[in-house]
Order: sequence, then C-alpha cells, then structure tokens
Amino acid sequence: MGDQMQFIVEKLNQEPFRKNYNLISFDSLESVQLLQLLNDVLGEIDPKHAVDIREELPEQTAKRMLSLLGILKYKPPGNVSDLSAFRQGLVTGSKPVIHPLLHWLLQRTNELKKRAYLARFLVKLEVPAEFLQDDTVADINKQYEELMEAFKNLHKEYEQLKISGLSTAEIRRDISAMEEEKDQLVKRVERLKKRVETVQNHQRMLEIARQLRLEKEREESLAQQKQEQKSQLFHAEQRLQRAQLQLKEMQDAVADSKPESLMKKLEEEINFNSYLVTEKMPRELESKKASVYLLQKVVAEPAMTQSDLTALQSEINEVNAQMNQLTEKRMMKYEPTDSKFSMYRQQASIISRKKEAKAEELQAAKEEMSRLERQVQQRSSQAHELEGSEILTEDELKQYVNKLRSKNTLYKKKRLEIAEITAEYGILQRTEELLKQRHEAIQQQLQAIEEKKGISGYSYTQEELERVSAVKSEMDEMKGQTLDNMSEMVKKLNAVVAEKKASLAPVIKELRQLRQKCQELTQECDEKKIQYDSCAAGLESNRSALEQEVKGLLEACAQEESNYHYIHCMKRTLEVQLQRAKEEMKAYVSPDPQERRKAIREQYTRMILEQENLGKKLREKQKVVRESHGPNMKQRKMWQDFEQLMECKRECFQKQQNQAAIGQVIQEGVLQFLYSIWFWWINKESNRPVCEASPPLFQ
Repeated sequence: MGDQMQFIVEKLNQEPFRKNYNLISFDSLESVQLLQLLNDVLGEIDPKHAVDIREELPEQTAKRMLSLLGILKYKPPGNVSDLSAFRQGLVTGSKPVIHPLLHWLLQRTNELKKRAYLARFLVKLEVPAEFLQDDTVADINKQYEELMEAFKNLHKEYEQLKISGLSTAEIRRDISAMEEEKDQLVKRVERLKKRVETVQNHQRMLEIARQLRLEKEREESLAQQKQEQKSQLFHAEQRLQRAQLQLKEMQDAVADSKPESLMKKLEEEINFNSYLVTEKMPRELESKKASVYLLQKVVAEPAMTQSDLTALQSEINEVNAQMNQLTEKRMMKYEPTDSKFSMYRQQASIISRKKEAKAEELQAAKEEMSRLERQVQQRSSQAHELEGSEILTEDELKQYVNKLRSKNTLYKKKRLEIAEITAEYGILQRTEELLKQRHEAIQQQLQAIEEKKGISGYSYTQEELERVSAVKSEMDEMKGQTLDNMSEMVKKLNAVVAEKKASLAPVIKELRQLRQKCQELTQECDEKKIQYDSCAAGLESNRSALEQEVKGLLEACAQEESNYHYIHCMKRTLEVQLQRAKEEMKAYVSPDPQERRKAIREQYTRMILEQENLGKKLREKQKVVRESHGPNMKQRKMWQDFEQLMECKRECFQKQQNQAAIGQVIQEGVLQFLYSIWFWWINKESNRPVCEASPPLFQ
C-alpha cells in the first residue's frame, strides 16, 4: 500500500498534474478532494470529463465516472468484489476504492488515452430490433457500421505507419541519392545522344525503339486486363453457383408448402402479434412507465447520506412486513376454499406463465434470427468483395442442408407444441369462465341457505380451517422430506469422502516420489543453468567484440565508398574541363574567322582592349579635372562671399525701406553699380564672358 501511494504521489507531482503532494498531504485529503483528483485524472485521459464535480450532483458524477471506467475496462480489485460496494465507495470517495483506481489509471495513462479516443468512434450504438425493421433506419445503421469498420482500418494503417515510418534524415538521404542518380542518368543520356548522332538514320531508329517500348507496355497492360477478366469471370461463376443453390432451395421450399400450411402459419403469426400488442406490450409499457416515474422521483430528490439510506431501508423493511401481514389476513378472510376451483386457477396461472415464457422465447428467437440474417448478409457481402473467397464443397453443402432440415423439423415441432398449448389455453380459459359462473351461483345459494338457517359465515369458517390444516400438513411433509434428504446427503458425502481417500492414497505415494525426483531435477537444472549462463556470457562477449569489428569495417567501407564517389566526381569535373579546353583549342586554331570569334581567348582579348580604352578615357578626364580644380575652388569661394554680401545688403534694405523715395533710387543705383563692378572683376579673374558668369538678373 505504501508503494502504491508513493507511485501515485510521484505521478501526480509530474506533468501535466503538478500537484506538489507528499505522502502525508495526499493521505490527509478529504473525500470530495479525492473525487476531484480522480476526476482530474479522468479529464486528462478524456477531455470531456474535465469538469468541476461541485457543479453537478453526486449521482451524475458517479454515473459519468462508471461509464468511462466501463469503457476503459477497469476491474475492481479482489477486496472490492461487490459492485454495489464499489459504486458506494466511488460516490462517497472512499480511500480503499479511490487509491487502487488512481494507481491503475496512472500506470497506463497513454494506453487509456488511446482507448478513450477510440471509444468515441468504436462504441457501437445499440438500436432496438423494432426500429431496424424500418428500411431507412436499417440503411443508416449499415452505413454507420461500415464507417466504423473503415475507421478501424485507417487507424490500423496509421499505427503501422507510425511504427515502420522512416525518419526525416533517411528521407533526405534518399532524395539526395535519387537526385544524384538523376544527374548521372541525364549525363548518360546526353552522352548516348552524342554517340547516336553520328549514326545514320538515328531518328528513325529512335522512333522504332519508342514504338517497340509502347507495344511492350501495351502487351503488359493487356495481359493484366486478361488476368483481371479471368478473376472476374471466376467470381461471376461463383456467384452464379450460389444463386443457383439459393434458387434450388427456394424451389424446394415452395414445392413442400401448401395453401393450408401457409394460412395456418399466417394465423399463428397473427395470433402471436395480437397477443404481443394486446397483452404483453401494455404490461411492459406500464411497468416501464412506473419505473421511469420512480427514477424521476429519485433523481428529483436531493443527495442522500448513508444515514438517510439506512433509515429508508428500515422503513422499507417495516412496510414489507406490514404488507405481508395484510396479505395473510386478506387470504384468510377472502380466499375461497373450494379445492377444485383453486386447482383450476393454479392450472390457469401455470398456463398463462408458460404462454408468456413461450412468447418471450419466440420473440427472442425471432430477434436472434433477424440478427443472424443481417450478419449473414453482411458476411456474404464482405465475401463477395474479397478476392479468392472460399466456396463450400459438395459435402459441406450437403451437411449444411441436412443441418438446416433438422433445424426446420425442430422448429415445426416447437411450433406445433405452441399451437397445442394455445388451444389448450383457450379450452382452459373457457372452462375457467364456466366454473366461475357455477361457483358464483353455488355461493349465492349457500349464502341464502345459511341465512335461512341462521348460521351465516359457517361455510367460510369451515373452508378456512380446511385450508389451514392442508397448509400445515404440507409443511410437515416438506419438513420430513427435507430431513430425509439431508440425512441421505450426509451419508452420500461420507461415502464419497471415503472413496476419494481410498482412491487418492496410491496417487499420494506416487506424488511423494515425484516430488523427490522433481527436487533432484531442479538441482540439476540449476547447475545446467549456471553452466549455460557462463557459456552465454562468453559467447556474448565474443559476439560484442565481433560486432565492434564489423561496425568498424562497415564504417571504413563507407568512408572508402565516399572517397570513391568524391574522386569519381572530381574525375568527371576534370573530364568536362579537358573537353572544354579541347574545344577551345580547336576553335582557336580554326582558319574560319567566325569560329575564332567564338573562342574564349578572342572574347577575353576584345574585353581587355575595351577596358584599356575605357581606362585611357578616364585618365584623360581625371587630368582635366585636376587642372580645373584650383580655379573652380576659388570661384566657389567668391560665390560664397558674394552670397554673404547680398544677404547683408538685403537686411540693410529692409531696415531703410521706410525712407524717402529719392534715397531709395540712389540706393538702387549704387547697388546696380556695385553689382556691375563685382561681376566685371569676377569675369576678369576667371577669363569668362559676362553672360556665362552672371545670374539671369544681369544678362
């Protein structure tokens, strides 16, 4: 138990729970906390159960948990064998029930997750047989089963792919290897094309080869189609044989049937269905309604504790005792004492019970027959879809037909028995009605006579005394018979024990000898096992050394193979370069000027001349720039000074713009004179005309 709690605490402290429990804190959890913890574990397995148990009733919580545990196929441990005790412990949060359950869930969480996921799609929805009689419902149910089978197959394929799937590195290596092979094939094709180009009529030969390849592919496809046609013909012959057998069986069945038997069969079926509709179904419906009403009433009530359940159980026992007492009083007061009528009533009740039992058996047989017919139809469709399905041999078919005939005979016998019982029941029912009428008439006459004589109630008292005495005598006989049976059973048991002892004595002696021999063989086996272990250890060490040596050789082989591929690639590269050099030399020594121009040497020579001319032009341009750099920098400085002077003049002009117009005219004339002098001086220094150095205002 301590190991179990230690395992639970370790698992709960890990991902995804992270509870941070220790043994003391986990053992001190209350029942509600234990139930919430169990619900959290179930919610990790199936996310639909990740709820707060405080937001739902205890009955709903227990029902939800029990349904999931049923899907997960949990079996309570040996000390909780009673299912009701397990349910009670689950509702109350009992530690002896919750702890083993948590241990079982945390041991196999991944497996249970997978099972819960599959249960969402593979738990079959049970449809009553009455609803399956509808064609639409039957078709939908069939589609549902087919989809379920398809899901099973897909899940199996998915699991197989997960187990046998290749890694990403292996796929990349395969892709790179295929690309290398593709490059090699392309180069090989190019070489072959170059070789073929020198042959006369190579295009025609290539066309003939292509046509030959197409004809071979067509021949293979025709052979495959021929094989498929043969298999389809074989399956069609098999279906024809099955259809002929079914036709023969149906013809035999029709030949044996007569209108009278068909009418009788229809009448029996009508009687049976009318009994189901008028008697059996209403009783079952009333009982179901009563049970549903009681269950709804129980659900509507608040949650009950153990003390409330104990009080209710005591009340139920008291009410049952009172009911038994009232029943006995009623029987003593009102039950008739006529033995003939009681015998007839017993017979009628026995027949009615037999009738109900036979009706239930017939209904169950019909449901089983319909289920088997659907199963046979499904299996036959699956067999038709599969290739190479087995066909019954002649002997097996004869055995199957004989078996069906024997079952048909047995069915006819049972049907005749049911018909006889039904007829007998009708006769007894009519007899019961007549006897009831006679009994009522006699009772009225007897009461009238007793009233005339002044002893009313005498007959009832006499009947009650006779009934009590008869019951007492039956009880005494039963007690005597029980004592006799017990004494005979004790004698038989003693005799059997003595016989078993006598028969087991030689066996016990042989067993002792065999035990000694077993001990000797066990010692010898241990010695041989020690020798085997030592030999196996030596062989294992040798095997590991050989494995290491083989591994090293494989690595060396792989290294040499990679070196070979590298050298081969370098060789191919050098061959390509050599081929290019030969072509260049051929073009260079060719007398044709067009071919020479295609040579790489000529191209590079032209490019070198162009670059030299371009460098010469750039050097000349650089020389001109160097010569004009000093005057240009001086002119730039003069322009900057002129810009500062003009800025100063603008500011002075803005300050004196309120003066008289004469002063303004004089100022403008002075400014224009200064401008002209300044531009004349600049042009003199730079040796350029005025129109090139002056701004547009003075041109």
